[in-house]
Amino acid sequence: MKTSEIAIIGGGPAGLMAAEVLSGLGHSVTIYDSMPTVGRKFLLAGKSGLNITHAEDYNLFRTRFGAGSDRLRPALDAFTPDDVRDWAAGLGTETFVGSSGRVFPKVMKASPLLRAWLRRLEAQGTKLRTRHRWSGFEDGGYAFETPEGQTVVHCDAALLALGGASWPRLGSDASWLALLRDQGVAISDFRPANCGFDVAWSETFRDRFAGEPLKSVTASSDAGVFPGEFVVTRHGVEGSLVYAHASGLRDRLEHDSEATLVLDLVPGRTVERLARDFERQQGKASFSNRLRKAARLSGVKAALVRELAPAALQADPHELASLIKALPIPVLRTRPIAEAISSAGGVSFESINDDYMLKALPGVFVAGEMLDWEAPTGGYLLTACLAMGRAAARDRGLAAVITDFVQAVSGRSSSTPPASRAGRLP
Repeated sequence: MKTSEIAIIGGGPAGLMAAEVLSGLGHSVTIYDSMPTVGRKFLLAGKSGLNITHAEDYNLFRTRFGAGSDRLRPALDAFTPDDVRDWAAGLGTETFVGSSGRVFPKVMKASPLLRAWLRRLEAQGTKLRTRHRWSGFEDGGYAFETPEGQTVVHCDAALLALGGASWPRLGSDASWLALLRDQGVAISDFRPANCGFDVAWSETFRDRFAGEPLKSVTASSDAGVFPGEFVVTRHGVEGSLVYAHASGLRDRLEHDSEATLVLDLVPGRTVERLARDFERQQGKASFSNRLRKAARLSGVKAALVRELAPAALQADPHELASLIKALPIPVLRTRPIAEAISSAGGVSFESINDDYMLKALPGVFVAGEMLDWEAPTGGYLLTACLAMGRAAARDRGLAAVITDFVQAVSGRSSSTPPASRAGRLP
């Protein structure tokens, strides 16, 4: 097979995985990234242990990707969570399953895995060009802004893996959005996903309890009912349990301009049991003592009840018990997308074919968070990015298209860059 020149634009998990597959097939691959080093968001995720995938039943796992689940399924079927663990082991990173089903490296760090990955890519001949910011199409190629000035790269095909719009300081600033829209690519506006929310706390509650965690609670919203924990912030609420509800709360805010996260502060007890316990505490006991003795609520949980419970309900045992089992926290808005763990929106799946190639720009592929999908935290995001990078590069994707293309244009003038000869780039 004739080798081809392939540009991978974006050095996150999707781009690195595509580079691994393509360079392993013998293609000449160069990764271009705007930052001084690659994998910055990957490394940030690793600060808390690098939740690489999830060990739940795969039939459930593959439904976790919202409206994009059906389109992502072939990629996920070809690179399942078990495959992710085997791949990591091949790079010297053994993993384990935590109590929640989340999968982590035993070393609880991302850096050893990334270093081994980059060594593999280098051994396979992959070249790396950092501080190269893609600025658009030019002269049948790809223009980059570099410290030495602008340069134009010509190649047989390219994969764009430039990320979404969250954590722009790590390189995912969505600056590519206008470049593709100008070429007729349909793109949904970006929205925060796995994000925090603003809440109108009183000054007293905010000053006293900002930073305090609420543990062992259950929360419900349009997204479902999930147990877990989250943190009170000066702005509102943040943390893993809030992220699980983020899509439901965000969509409700967009539709109705208001949304509510409903908390069960004592998941192991019934309303009836709580009401009886409150009745036994009636009399001269203070409200704080009643909460502590009857419901075993103190600290931030008790303060949250005082913050949100109308005074009229505090005296009625059954009403108070019902409120503690379904305490509504009205959320005002999402936190800014720059703070979000990930983003929803991006290139529409209708804009690509089954091999992740843009219909409007043959020879240009996309993968990762650039596409319009979202998933909760828990290893789903990283697994999907790895699977998409692999799917876009596999023998039915980039590799096959490039092979067919090289054969088709091999008799044409060699004085014109391949992409331009095929009429693929503007």
